[in-house]
Amino acid sequence: MAAHQNKLSRFWQELKRRRVIHVIAVYASAAFVIIELAGNLTEPLNLPASLTTIVIIVLAIGFPLAIILSWLYDLTSGTFERTKPMAEIPEEGKAGVPNAWRIVTYISFAVIAGLIVLNIITRSDLIKPGMIQSMVVLPFDNYTGDEQLDYVAAGMHASLIGDMGKVGALRVIGTTSSNVFKNTDKSAPDIAEELNVDLVLEPTLTCYGDTVCILVRAIANFPEEKQIWVAEYREDKSKILSLYNQVTKQIADKVKIELTPQQERLLANARAVNKHAYDHYLKGLYYWDQFTPEALQLALEYFNKAIEIDPDWADPYAGVAYFWVALHQFSLAPPSVTIPNMYNSLNKAIELDPNSGFVRYVNGLVSVWTGYEWEKGEHEFLQLLEINPNHALGHMYYAHLLSILREVDEALYHCQVALDLDPLNPMIQSLSTLVLSNAGEYEESISMAEKVLALIPDQPVAIANLSGTYMITGEQRKSLEYWTQFTELDSKSRDNVLSTFDQEGFDAALHLFINYIEEAGNELLPMDFGQLYALAGNEVKAIYCYNKALQERSPMLPYITTVYHDGGPFKLYDAGFDSLLVKLNLPLD
Repeated sequence: MAAHQNKLSRFWQELKRRRVIHVIAVYASAAFVIIELAGNLTEPLNLPASLTTIVIIVLAIGFPLAIILSWLYDLTSGTFERTKPMAEIPEEGKAGVPNAWRIVTYISFAVIAGLIVLNIITRSDLIKPGMIQSMVVLPFDNYTGDEQLDYVAAGMHASLIGDMGKVGALRVIGTTSSNVFKNTDKSAPDIAEELNVDLVLEPTLTCYGDTVCILVRAIANFPEEKQIWVAEYREDKSKILSLYNQVTKQIADKVKIELTPQQERLLANARAVNKHAYDHYLKGLYYWDQFTPEALQLALEYFNKAIEIDPDWADPYAGVAYFWVALHQFSLAPPSVTIPNMYNSLNKAIELDPNSGFVRYVNGLVSVWTGYEWEKGEHEFLQLLEINPNHALGHMYYAHLLSILREVDEALYHCQVALDLDPLNPMIQSLSTLVLSNAGEYEESISMAEKVLALIPDQPVAIANLSGTYMITGEQRKSLEYWTQFTELDSKSRDNVLSTFDQEGFDAALHLFINYIEEAGNELLPMDFGQLYALAGNEVKAIYCYNKALQERSPMLPYITTVYHDGGPFKLYDAGFDSLLVKLNLPLD
C-alpha cells in the first residue's frame, strides 16, 4: 500500500515538474475565454450558428495534445526541448517551478472561477432546452396605416400559427383562443398565465404591398416578463409562405428546440404564390371565419378568384371544397348540389398538392362525413396530425371519428389535446360534448355545453349534444327543451310540447313533438326524425328515415353508433338496423 502511494506521489511530482498541471490550468482558462467570445459574437457579427460547436470541438481535440506536448517537452526561456527524465538531471539542475509559471497558473485558476461565477449570475435566466414547451401567437397589430388590411393581418396570423404548429415539441395555442386577446390591455405575462404557456409571440404588420414587412417580438414568462428575441423581416409578397417558415425556424432555434428532419423538410418546402391570388385567398379565409351564410358566399367568391389567377395552387380549391362541406353539414343546400361540387374541388386540390395540411384536413372531413370511408378518413387525419401536431380541429374531428368507431379511450385523448390547444374556442368546446357523452362522462359533457351556451345561446352543436345527453341521463324534459330549440320549433309549439310533458308525460309530449315536425314538412332532418321515431317505438319509420339519411349522405348518420348502445334510451331491434350498420361498415353493438 505504501509503495502504491509512493508511486502516486512520484507521478504527481513528475506532473508538476513537467508543468502539466500548469498547462492544463492555462489551457482551460484560455479555452473558456475563447468559447465565451464565440458564443457572444456569433449573433452580433452574423456568424454561423455552428461556430461555437466547432470551436468546442477544436479545443477538445487540442486539449490532449497540449497535455502530451507539456509532458514531452520543456519550455525554457529561449528554447523548446524534450524534457529529460528525472534520473538524467543532476541534483543541482533540479530547479523548481519558475515564478512566472506559478503566477500564470494562479491567474488561470482565478479566470476560470470568475467565468463560472459570471455565467451563474448572468445566465441563470437564459433559455435552456426544454424550458419553452408552449406558446401563443397573438393577433398581428396592423401598423401599416391602412385599416382595410385587417383581413391580411388575420390571414397572416392564422398562417403563422399553422406554420408554428408543425413544431411538434411546442404546444401552440389555436387561432380562436389567440384572437380573444386582440386589442386587449392584458400584459404578456397575464396572457401567458391565462393560457398556461411559456412564450408569447407579438407580431406586427408594418408594410404590405409588393413587399411584406413584419416585426416579431418573443416574450418569455420566466420568472418575469423578459423579451428574449426581436427581429424584423422584409420579403417579396410572392415568397410570403417562406417568410412564415423563416420565423418558425428562428423561434425554434431561440427556444432551443431541435427540429426533426421531417420538420426541416416541411419548413423548407414553400411554393411561390401569385400576389393577387394570395390576397384573394386571405379574404376567403377572413370571411370563412365569420361563418354566416352571407360571409360564406363571399369566402367562396374570393377562393374562386384566387383559383382564376393561380389555377395551380391547391389550397384555394380546398377552400371551395370546405365551403361545400359547410353547406352539406348544416343542410343549407341539397346533397345533389353540395356533394358533386365538394368532390370536384377536393379532387383538384389533391391532384395539385396531396400533402398540403389544409387539403388533408378537408379530405378527412369529406371521407368520413360524406363518403363514410372510415379508414381513408383516419389515414388523412393521422397524416394531418403528423404534419401539424397542433391542429386543434384535426384532433377534435379525429376524436369524433374514433367515437363513431367506438374507440372511446383514444377519442377522449384526442379530445383533450384539442381542448388544450384551443381552450377558448366555442366550436372545440361544443364538439367535445359528444366525445365526453359517448364516453359516459355525462356531467362533464353537460357542463361544457352549458358553458358554451352561456356565451353563445344559439350554438347548434352544443344544443344538439345537450339534448341527446339529457335524454341518455333520463332528464327527458330538459332534453325536449333543447331538442325543440334545435329543430327550430316556434315558441308556441315548444310551449305546448313542454306543457304536455308536465301534464301527460313523456310519450304524449314526444308524439306531439313528432306531429309538429311532420306538419312542418321539414325534409332536411332525417336523423332527427329517425331518433324521434325510435324513441316513440316506431322502428319501421325510424329505419326508413335512417336509410333516407344514407341516400342523402347525411353527415349526422355516422353518429348512429354513439346513440344506440346498451342501456341507452334510443333502441332499435329491427333487423334493418343491423343491415344499415353493415352497409356503413360500422361496429355492431
